[in-house]
Amino acid sequence: MSADEFIDLRSDTVTKPSRGMRHAMASAEVGDDVFGEDPTVNRLQERVAELLGKEAALFVPSGVMANQLAVKILTQPGDEIIVEEGSHIFNYETAAPALISNVQIRTLQGTRGVLSVDQIGSAVRSKDYHQPRTSLVCLENTHNRAGGTIYPLQEIDRIRAFTTSRGISMHLDGARIWNAWIATGTHPKEFAKYFDTVSVCFSKGLGAPVGSAVAGTKEAIEKARRFRKVLGGGMRQAGVLAAAALYAMENNIERLSEDHEKAQLFAESVSRVPGLDIDLPSVQTNIVIIDIVKTGKSTGEILSLLKAKKVLLTEMTNTKIRAVMHLDAPKEKVESAAQTVIGSL
Repeated sequence: MSADEFIDLRSDTVTKPSRGMRHAMASAEVGDDVFGEDPTVNRLQERVAELLGKEAALFVPSGVMANQLAVKILTQPGDEIIVEEGSHIFNYETAAPALISNVQIRTLQGTRGVLSVDQIGSAVRSKDYHQPRTSLVCLENTHNRAGGTIYPLQEIDRIRAFTTSRGISMHLDGARIWNAWIATGTHPKEFAKYFDTVSVCFSKGLGAPVGSAVAGTKEAIEKARRFRKVLGGGMRQAGVLAAAALYAMENNIERLSEDHEKAQLFAESVSRVPGLDIDLPSVQTNIVIIDIVKTGKSTGEILSLLKAKKVLLTEMTNTKIRAVMHLDAPKEKVESAAQTVIGSL
């Protein structure tokens, strides 16, 4: 590592397209996707739908748009949706459910990001007209703020049985479903079958520069396509971006196991530092959350200290920082970053 080179573990979104990915982008066959005529986009959408066991999928610029299209098509204004309190939809989407869909969010505190069917059941509103209608439950797998934790399939099955009995839809924020797949060996189709809609991301662990997708029934995706246009997400010759996503799916899924191994290595090393607390059982995929409250320092102070030593992490809460492993951070850099943390705190 050169003296000026940072080790960037802020997110798995900081990766840059590889030479092979850039070649795929440069040679992509393109057309006008607003007219449905981009063959590379169409191929990507078909691939995602097939992988998730859904009738159709829609390529969109971001994971936020994918999630918000799902909320929009599965709710009515004045409804209430249930999410885990640390969820991306609640914390990192700029109040979009209220702005775009005119729904309110009810948050529940999960265990390592996981809600139980009993928690959800107790939160569903009655039919009293003074109360909003509970119309949607959104789950996140893997769960970012919980440390990349994986939602147990058995609990999803129980939740789906309950929501079906109450006429409540379900959406999966599966931005990092690829990590859950590799960590458990459970095919994405097995997770996705319980949900009306599923979002996936190509620009996180898979290393594409841009893009997500939302999948569901043909009818749902036709509605989503219309609202994508409303939100300014209609893209023209988007095949150059879809080609990157296809390349990522074909080449960068199985290697996610390397990121999981690096997360374990980093967590186990850093957890030995007095004053730094890591919930090691929560390190299930590629994310490590470090509680720094016992150090007596603020997250800003610690992040600045590490930045001065060429290691970049990010704030998760006002007492926690996060490190995320990715394909542009090889094992030796992760080991070096861990030693920097150990030597600095």
